[in-house]
Amino acid sequence: MRIRALGVIEDAVVELSPGFTVVTGETGAGKTMVVTSLGLLLGGKADPALVRNGAERAVVEGRVADADGSPAAQRAVEAGAELDDGALLISRTVSAEGRSRAHVGGRSVPLSLLASLGEDLIAVHGQTDQQRLLQPARQRGALDRYAGDPVALPLVEYQTAFRRLREVTARLEELTTRARERAQEADLLRFGLDEVAAAEPLAGEDLELAAESERLGHADALSSAANQAHAALAGEPADPDAVDAGTLLAQARRAMESVRHHDPRLAALADRLSEVGYLLGDIAGDLAGYADDLDADPARLAAVEERRAVLAHLVRKYANAGAGGGPEGGLAEVLEWAEAAAERLTELDGDDDTIGALEEEQEKLSGTVSELAAQLTTARRAAAEDFAKAVTAELTELAMPHARVSFGITPAADFGPYGVDEVEVLLAPHPGAPPRPIAKGASGGELSRVMLAVEVVFAGADPVPTYLFDEVDAGVGGKAAVEVGRRLARLARTSQVIVVTHLPQVAAFADRHLVVEKTVDGTVTRSGVTTLSDVERVRELSRMLAGLEDSELGRAHAEELLAAARTAAAD
Repeated sequence: MRIRALGVIEDAVVELSPGFTVVTGETGAGKTMVVTSLGLLLGGKADPALVRNGAERAVVEGRVADADGSPAAQRAVEAGAELDDGALLISRTVSAEGRSRAHVGGRSVPLSLLASLGEDLIAVHGQTDQQRLLQPARQRGALDRYAGDPVALPLVEYQTAFRRLREVTARLEELTTRARERAQEADLLRFGLDEVAAAEPLAGEDLELAAESERLGHADALSSAANQAHAALAGEPADPDAVDAGTLLAQARRAMESVRHHDPRLAALADRLSEVGYLLGDIAGDLAGYADDLDADPARLAAVEERRAVLAHLVRKYANAGAGGGPEGGLAEVLEWAEAAAERLTELDGDDDTIGALEEEQEKLSGTVSELAAQLTTARRAAAEDFAKAVTAELTELAMPHARVSFGITPAADFGPYGVDEVEVLLAPHPGAPPRPIAKGASGGELSRVMLAVEVVFAGADPVPTYLFDEVDAGVGGKAAVEVGRRLARLARTSQVIVVTHLPQVAAFADRHLVVEKTVDGTVTRSGVTTLSDVERVRELSRMLAGLEDSELGRAHAEELLAAARTAAAD
């Protein structure tokens, strides 16, 4: 991970490489440099007081190397971030006015995403930052990963059965709680379908009846018009002297026939008159037939109107019923509604059978879930005993020889996604003290060492790649401090470890030593970061041991401490 802080630390760049990096310096300087910067980078609360007087903003930038494929990178990519040659770039800006902005992979993101990424990237342990394993869910997760397959295998089966049980239970609740509503819906559908079936409507029937009603309602007018038109075309038998279109057309044809052979053009016109004559005769015949067939039947008209009223009633109730009803849909939509209603009624009538099948499945799943939950509890209790013994043994070497760690595994009120167990780490700091949750049963220094012991025992099982320990050696000295350093070095074999410390015994075990120094020019205080060479490291350890950088005795002691630490770390 690469961290760059501008404004908080004046143009300082801190390279945090894999392995064990220790940060020392003046009181508070190291903590401000590393802990605060990482806290901002991973979603911590922004404080405008961090911005140096006269500066517009404070900026913290981080580069998570080899992030491709990690849970954090996957989550960032889902949020729109892009990786840079497999690395994930993260930045946080805090303005002097207190406004804060976050960017991940070149994309502006909410602070909640930074906090979420932080859970997958780094575990922070310090006097006030030891929240990770204080959460019961984290403690249960840590125990499960420590247990391995005895928990992991039945947990997969349990979660599959539990998810299905929740689905079945939700479906049953929906069906049973809505039984009354479903019954009412079924009754309405049956009534409507019976009403439609009784009318026996046919597709297009409403349009045909409308046309017939129009014709029957105006039969007299239609008959009169047809007779008048026929008389105009073919003549009126009762009035032989009346001139009709047929007679006039015949006269025109005779006039042209006698001279048509003189001019082809006139002959063509004569042929067209012949065609008109044939057409006129057909129309006159059709008009006569239409008038003879047209019957003003009041009884038939009444029957048509009655049938139309029945269909109109159906249209008003059921046409376009899904959109609120209305006659504009016509009989076609009544028939569509009837088809859909029949399908829905079949579904509702089948709910009783569905409820029975779901109740049977629910009973079987409940038994499976209970059985698998019991397996999980048994496996967790067995793993908890071994885990607690290992952590207790570590605490003995960390100046807590009388402390005892145990796990409280109690049944929850109901089954959950991870079983029915509530898991909590308990600590009895001295003989006679009752085991209490570590958040309540340990002081700040004790809690730091408990967390360190847990992390050392748990090393390799937790997917978090980086650990930050802020003065976990508080209240520790002598041999216990050496043991703290030894265990941090052991943890660094599988993870990136960053430690802020004031103890030379711890600093001696580090692979890399950084010093944070403050300088004052009379108006502005700046912090700078220096990576120490071997010679400079001896001087810094000498200062930490004796308070004197150039003391020959201090340098000799520092060299001896470094050599001993390297030998111990290699074991």
